[in-house]
This record gives sequence, structure tokens and C-alpha cells, in this order.
Amino acid sequence: MENIYRNCYCGEVSKEDIGKSIKVAGWINSIRNLGSLVFVTLRDETGIVQIITEDVNLFNDVTRESTASITGTVRMRSDINPNMKTGEVEIVLEKLEILGKCSNVLPFEIARSKDASEETRLKYRYLDLRNSEVHDKILFRVKVIDFIRKTMKELNFTEIATPIITASSPEGARDFVIPSRNYKGKFYALPQAPQIYKQLLMVSGFNRYFQIAPCFRDEDCRADRTLEFYQLDLEMSFATEEDVYAVGEKVFYDTFKNFTKKEVSKPPFRRIPYREAMAKYGTDKPDLRNPLIIEDITEIFKNTAFNGFKDKNVLAIKVDICDKPNSWYKKLEEFMKEKGAGGLAYLKVEEEEIKSTITKFLTEEEINNLKNKLDLKVGNVVFIIAGLKDAAKLAGILRTKLGVELDLIDHNKFEFCIINDFPMYEYNEEDKKWDFGHNPFSMPKGGLDALNSGDIENIVAYQYDFVCNGNEMASGAVRNHDIEIMKKAFAIAGYDEEVIKNKFRSLYTAFQFGAPPHAGMAPGIDRIVMLLTDEENLREVQVFPPNVSGMDLLMGSPNELDEKQLRELHIKVRD
Repeated sequence: MENIYRNCYCGEVSKEDIGKSIKVAGWINSIRNLGSLVFVTLRDETGIVQIITEDVNLFNDVTRESTASITGTVRMRSDINPNMKTGEVEIVLEKLEILGKCSNVLPFEIARSKDASEETRLKYRYLDLRNSEVHDKILFRVKVIDFIRKTMKELNFTEIATPIITASSPEGARDFVIPSRNYKGKFYALPQAPQIYKQLLMVSGFNRYFQIAPCFRDEDCRADRTLEFYQLDLEMSFATEEDVYAVGEKVFYDTFKNFTKKEVSKPPFRRIPYREAMAKYGTDKPDLRNPLIIEDITEIFKNTAFNGFKDKNVLAIKVDICDKPNSWYKKLEEFMKEKGAGGLAYLKVEEEEIKSTITKFLTEEEINNLKNKLDLKVGNVVFIIAGLKDAAKLAGILRTKLGVELDLIDHNKFEFCIINDFPMYEYNEEDKKWDFGHNPFSMPKGGLDALNSGDIENIVAYQYDFVCNGNEMASGAVRNHDIEIMKKAFAIAGYDEEVIKNKFRSLYTAFQFGAPPHAGMAPGIDRIVMLLTDEENLREVQVFPPNVSGMDLLMGSPNELDEKQLRELHIKVRD
């Protein structure tokens, strides 16, 4: 009895245990009955171990994925399996105890659960998570969070949990609301982010705050966004944007460097103003691994007679070599039309001339100016997008597509950058008014003078995003802590002082008691793990996610309430 290790894990059985009697517990992974011998593998979170017995009837009524406790003696395997952590040893079974029988037919093979549909996987997520590949991503996520938490504490940030039940406020996304039982006709809300609370913590005198915060937004799901997600929420008092950049650069660089063998761009990360990003890359989250740059050639065609370019923004992307068949160009044009482009022009630079279906519509001067502007050489191909306000966005889509199609992207790199100087406002054509372009709590550059200038289109904010490989990884800002600036900023967006008082009562009041300048950001935990694990779907790194339609197939939500619950909440369901 003295040699029995009652808490030995399957993956920890080793040569050091040979000759000893041990007890392991886990899931029956496989059963092979050879007639005179039965080979069983038992699996737990640490790995798999082989069990052997001559009692060929012992496992007749045992099903795979049942949980079992097995006691036996460890011995050396005659057929060493180098692919198993415990491949040098096996356990000769002495006692079997079934702990939990698997009585249903499995909806999929555990080891191949990723081959099943996402709907089935999420419905039986607890089985999907038994797959070591899926399981290990959640364990990896835990390690990443632990590392980030350790890093933040080393930077003297204080971890503080903020409330989950709060008030609804217009912060840019749709709230999840909770009806109040005690206050008829009134509602709580789940926080889109701890935005207001963390600013109030700065007013409260805390120097540096952080938390791994759950955030809730009633928005349509997609590959990189779900209803509930987690972020590293942080805020610093008496801080500038450069102070936040330094913290963000350390957190991202140290985390990625610690958990990947890929090349990670070193701090300081490249800073790119929003307007430059849109002009060069057609997006505010550029993938800098893609070497292609968008060129504005509108000036060349300002007096053109070609209707395809006339009175439009004309943007070009030059590719060094593009030896592709005509069918490839045709598919690329169809792709861009599906994305909203009127068409896709392209010109091939050959020895004697530039060949294109549109050259007959262009003047010799326009062609020569194009050659000089883009420094065209033999072998180059120029793709041209023309449009009005959507030209930059479409050119960005084309740049990304070309980067993938021509295999220009180095997948062994993590390229970070910081996009800053976002426009404070954007014009809403439908409502004919100015809306906040980003975060309504941001400080405008130039303060009250900028807001009073009347040049609303060119007001930029102390707002910034951290971007990696074409993914927005964090968003942040220097906050607007001045009540007079806040009143003017909201007034431009159509909110009078009474709206601020009602919707942002806490900040409006708190800022009148001496608020420190403060700034912060919120890196996305799910996206960090997604990139580090080379996953393209956020749901793969969340433990119990909803499906792409926002339904929790495991728990059966959203579900209906009974009439008693509805009455308590003063709710009547309309048809």
C-alpha cells in the first residue's frame, strides 16, 4: 500500500514508477481487445497512459468516454511509443472502477471534434473541450492571462474589479439591458466596457488601474467579435498618450515574445496617423507584413476624358511581378465588383508599351505621368480603383487581396503599429449631423479652441489603436476630463448639457470636483490569444461561446420567461 500514489495523473506516469503500484483516473480513450489481451488507454488533462490486462471480459460493458479509476503496477513497454508522453511505460491492471458511464452515442469523435460542424461542437462543447487541441487552447489562454496580470502588477498597476450591473449609456454599441423588478419601467445594463468606472477610479485618486474585464455588446457576431469578450482594461492618472504607448508596447511585446517563436516587431512600434493609414493602406488596421502601398493618382487624371476616372478619386497599387493568366485577372475583377467596386482597371508594363484595355481612352501625357509617378518598370502591373468616398476602402480591400493572392505576407511575423490622430467626428449623411467618430470620452487635440474653430472635419482626437497583422488589438484615448470641453464636444454631436447630465451623470458630477488628466487603453484578450494560436475565429479561444447568430446552443439561450417572471419584471411580450 505504501507504493500507491492515489493522485497520480495519467500523463505523469514515467519510468521512475516502474515496479510501483499506482492509481490513475480519467476517461476511457480507446479499447482494443486482441482476444488474449486487452489494451486500454486512459486520458486526462495531462496526457494518455496505456493499460493492459489479460481479463478479456472486463471491458465488455465499458464504453469509450466513460470515466474510470484504475489501479495497477507500472512496467516497461515492449513496444515504446515515441509519440506518447508516457510511451515508455504501461500499467498492468489490477482493479477497475467505473466512475461515470458514457451511455449515449457520441455526436462526434473526440479526437476529431474540429471536423464536426460548429453548431454541433458548441451544442456539445463539454465534449469538444475534451479534444486536446481544443482543450489546450483554453489552458494556453489561462497562461497568457496570468502572464499579462503579472506584467501589469510589475508595472505598479492596481487590479480592481468594477460592477457588472450598471446603467445604460450611449457609448457606441448596443447595450444588453436588464429590467428592474423593484423599479417598474426602469432598466440596468451590462457594461460595454468599464469605461466610466475606470475614469471615476482616476477621479478617486488611484494612480494606475487594471482588470481583465468582461464586456458585453448586443451586436451581430462575426469571426472576430462575439456578444461577450474580455479585455485588459487599464487607465493611468496624470498621464499622456506616450505614457500609455509605453505600457501597451511592453505588454504586447513581452506577451507575444514569451508565447511565440515568430518574429515580433520591437518597441517603439511605428506610429501612423489615421489619414496616412487610410491613404497608404485603405484601412485603419493595416497589415504591415503586406509591402503593397496605395498611391493617389487623382491629380494625373483631373482633366481626363475617360469616364471611368473622370471626377473621381483614382488610386493605384503597383505590383512588381504578376505573371498570372487572364482568368486570374477576371476573377480579381469579379471579386472587387462583389465588394462594391464599379470595376477594376489594370495595366501591364511590357518592353515596348503599357498594355491595357483602357489605354486607348488615355492621353500620352496621362500615361507618361503615370509612369513617372509610380516609377514603372518592365514587369510591373498597376491596378487602379476609381470611386468617390469609397475609393480608399476599396483600394484597401484590393491591397489585402493582392497580398494574399501573390503570397506577399510573411506569416512568421507579428507586425505591430499604432494608429493615432483619429478624426473626432464623422458626418452622418443620413441624419445630416456630426457624430462622434470613435470614443465620445476622448480629448480633442487643441481642446476648446479646436472645438470652437468651426473646422469640425479636421478636429482630431487623442485616440489611438494598437494594430497587429491587420487586426485591431487595442483601442484607447487621452480622456476628456474638462467639463467645459466635454459640454462643447457633445454639443457638436447634438447632445445638450441635459443629455450629459442624464446619460453620464457620474462623470458630469465627478469632473466638477477636481479631475486629473488621465488616459488608458483596452487590449483585447481574445484577439491576443487568437493570433498567438493562429486561429481565425474568436470562438475557438473562448470556453463556452455563442454561435455566429448569438445563440448559446449549450445552455439554450436566449430562452423564454414564464408569465410569473414577466409579471415580476413588469414586461409584456408583444407579437
